[in-house]
Amino acid sequence: MPTTTSARSGGPGETGTRTQQFTTFTLQGHLFGVEVETVQEVLRHQVSTRVPLAPDAVGGLINLRGQVITALDLRRRLGMPDRGEDQRPMNVVVRTEDGAVSLLVDQIGEVIETDATHFEVPPDTVPAAARELIRGAYKLDGALLLALDVPRAVEL
Repeated sequence: MPTTTSARSGGPGETGTRTQQFTTFTLQGHLFGVEVETVQEVLRHQVSTRVPLAPDAVGGLINLRGQVITALDLRRRLGMPDRGEDQRPMNVVVRTEDGAVSLLVDQIGEVIETDATHFEVPPDTVPAAARELIRGAYKLDGALLLALDVPRAVEL
């Protein structure tokens, strides 16, 4: 996956523009991102084991080099329709207070850098289920990057 690198600025006492890097992915054609600092790794499709009686958003459990982690289907968390039978989700493994969690996404994108001046809170037109899990949007050239609130997204 290509990465964009540049110096970050805008910290305490600095006068530069504050930038942030996001690992991006798509869900039903929408561009989402999570802060690079929260991402442990990204993986192609992994075989998962279903969990009986688990909440609908739990896509299963995956074995990540001997560590069993929960895989959450972000389509279900955001109220989107399920993937087609022929589509296999990819994994964005994020670190949380409770350990690693895999976010099941449609496709993994690039690491991009955004400028804080391009950030806007989600409008009221965004469905309530999605608005609770999205911190806001960054205006990019020709696209909107929806910033996922990882702690809220992994809460069940």
